[in-house]
Amino acid sequence: KFLRLALKANPNVLETLWTPLVIDADETAEELRALRGSLLSKHVYKTYSGYVLSQFRRMANAYKRKGAFKPKHAMHLIRLLYSGIAALESGARNMVPVALATAGAGIIVGVVSLGLGGIITQAIHQVSSGSIFVMLLITAVASLIIGMGLPTTATYITMASLIAPVIVTIAAEQSFFVPLMAAHLFCFYFGILADDTPPVGLAAYAAAAIAKSPPIATGIQGFMYDIRTAILPFMFIFNPELILHGIDSWGHGLLIFGSACLGTCCFASATQGWFVRKNRAHHVILLLLAALLFLQPGVTAGWVGLPFEQRYLMWVAALAVMGATLFLQIRETRLRAPA
Repeated sequence: KFLRLALKANPNVLETLWTPLVIDADETAEELRALRGSLLSKHVYKTYSGYVLSQFRRMANAYKRKGAFKPKHAMHLIRLLYSGIAALESGARNMVPVALATAGAGIIVGVVSLGLGGIITQAIHQVSSGSIFVMLLITAVASLIIGMGLPTTATYITMASLIAPVIVTIAAEQSFFVPLMAAHLFCFYFGILADDTPPVGLAAYAAAAIAKSPPIATGIQGFMYDIRTAILPFMFIFNPELILHGIDSWGHGLLIFGSACLGTCCFASATQGWFVRKNRAHHVILLLLAALLFLQPGVTAGWVGLPFEQRYLMWVAALAVMGATLFLQIRETRLRAPA
């Protein structure tokens, strides 16, 4: 009931969370006060102003009738004003990052609408010489640079305005269809990766402070852990089924989800150097092959001469390669174990 009333911006309830006049609070009270920001809404102004005005009316009516008003009404009014001011101040502070991000995104969108978007598209097209893969590498690097130091919301708005249209436009000129969602996710992924990519890497600085390690070295190590993430956006472009584009059944979607999980697991094991034991060179090659078969069944099916409709047979081959790698590592572990 307390939380229900708090969500409705009941001043009597919010007063206990927002008033700065706190003498004592137990553990539950401290937890609720820590979560009080999530209970703020546009209803706060209406309910607080209504309660304040009602206290003023009570005091004014009492003064007209008796020439004085009850002290408890005045004290209640003061408490309401104290907690209301604290709530409004906190809400304003919380809105500052959102307002700045929105304003910055508005400036970027305005600049793009003036012609910068066409200039960027033309420049990337000339540098890539019409190559889809080179174009994706350039846009990936551009997303990493543009995303440096930006919060998540601002990163997405910026990437969606500047980079995503470039991918769709240049791919269409080469008769290569890229779903708009895949283009958005591609540039957004690399924009987010900028958080732990040196030299900015804000997340790397936070992690370095916790680990008491050098920020640049922490960022580089974090990026090495994120290599599996760096490959996924390319898979979205060349295999849109991974984002469920064109998938119209739960069974099909679950199969795509399972193959994506296994493919990502194989790629992560190959890049991190460990599966069920430390990888050797041939283990890495087999794991990369399994990842490719899981994540790009259409491409690999074309390599072996299978029609596109039979591309999912590559998943069977991927399971076989993954199983063979597992068998080899278990066998080598037993052979190396002391008798």
